[in-house]
Amino acid sequence: MRRRPMRWLAVLVLSAGCATAADRPSLPRWTSRAVPEARGDVRVEPDGRRVAVRYPGWTTRDFARFRTYAYDDTRPEPPVQRATMPAGVTGDPERGRALFLDRVKGPCTGCHLVPGDDVWPAGSVGPDLSTLADRKLADAYLYQQLWDPRVTFPKTVMPPWGAQGVFTPEEIVHLVAYLQTLRGPVVAEKDPDRNPFTRRKPVGFGDNLDPTNNPAVLRAESAETTWGRRGPTGKSCADCHAGGTEKSMRGVATRYPKYVEAYRRVMSIEDFLTVHGPETTGAPLLIESAANVDLAMLIKMASDGMPVVIDTTSAPARAALARGEATFHRRVGERNHACVDCHTPDRGAGKFLGGRLLGDATAGLTRHLPTWRTSLNDAWDMRKRFQWCMTPLGANMLAADSIEYAELELYLTQFDNGKPLNVPGIRH
Repeated sequence: MRRRPMRWLAVLVLSAGCATAADRPSLPRWTSRAVPEARGDVRVEPDGRRVAVRYPGWTTRDFARFRTYAYDDTRPEPPVQRATMPAGVTGDPERGRALFLDRVKGPCTGCHLVPGDDVWPAGSVGPDLSTLADRKLADAYLYQQLWDPRVTFPKTVMPPWGAQGVFTPEEIVHLVAYLQTLRGPVVAEKDPDRNPFTRRKPVGFGDNLDPTNNPAVLRAESAETTWGRRGPTGKSCADCHAGGTEKSMRGVATRYPKYVEAYRRVMSIEDFLTVHGPETTGAPLLIESAANVDLAMLIKMASDGMPVVIDTTSAPARAALARGEATFHRRVGERNHACVDCHTPDRGAGKFLGGRLLGDATAGLTRHLPTWRTSLNDAWDMRKRFQWCMTPLGANMLAADSIEYAELELYLTQFDNGKPLNVPGIRH
């Protein structure tokens, strides 16, 4: 079952205050041209269970009860909840610590450092809690912070664990009991990398354009076969674009994502290939297929070293940027998180989320994509990266070629304007 096509009314709600009426063209209905696992579908099993269709190895849990980035998802942010500790429940610090480290529940250590060599990798998005009990905070106060910290800190990035049903009231009592055991002095660290505040930051993976170092370069070069192969129509990409990709595609990628009038929507190179390829050659180029990703890399490599110059001034671009910015700030999912919570310097950017150093969107994150993921032995484009972010947040992902993701990508790409393309990247 796919989510319903977006309705313009929802777009008006998201764009209100960000763009004038003249900047608000009606947006088209869009049928996904992604591979099946990238369409955001949910299927219903014979026993009535709803199972999300996602990439192999990803969770199949359906997060439908939590809001998403879809423009037709008009549900508000979950209301702030005050809570009272349940009577008659005795907190068990050992159970609380197990819950704190539980990688399915949280883990809380993704953001907070606590004592113990088994706490690995701890993050630094939240404060160090190693001596929290020395502050002599009341149990009721800590319970509320775990249930829904927005009561005290309206702009917090900490999830409302209790209000969203991630932890039960009894489990939060156990967590409070554990937190109240965290007293100083702190034992000296044996390994500075265990502590995210002293951990060394990653230094990169060498020359990303060296084919002996970055397998994605070889993947991209292999797409020359796709470029020159004639499809069912008897035509190939090369028939219309003479001189090979290095000549015919030089500078093209610097202008994407962009608003494409023929399709009345913002499109990335990958989006455009999904429709333009079949229309001209008759051969499919489904988004998130290896053929699409590899050909996109080949086309982008023709512009390596050239500055990004996406349109940010035309009426369609301004309206799309406004919607993309609204998405960037929209809190979604079970965790009630937004992109802005992790990827701006006044919040999570430059800090560790578990073992991952969070990038700063305002410094530019797009000009290296598609990127080779050393940890996954595969090349990922920006859209798959968006989809991957959804599942830890506890939100159903949208189709990889959704208009919502396209406009979010446009918003992020503006921060790379003037900076040279450098595709494919290489990251962990």
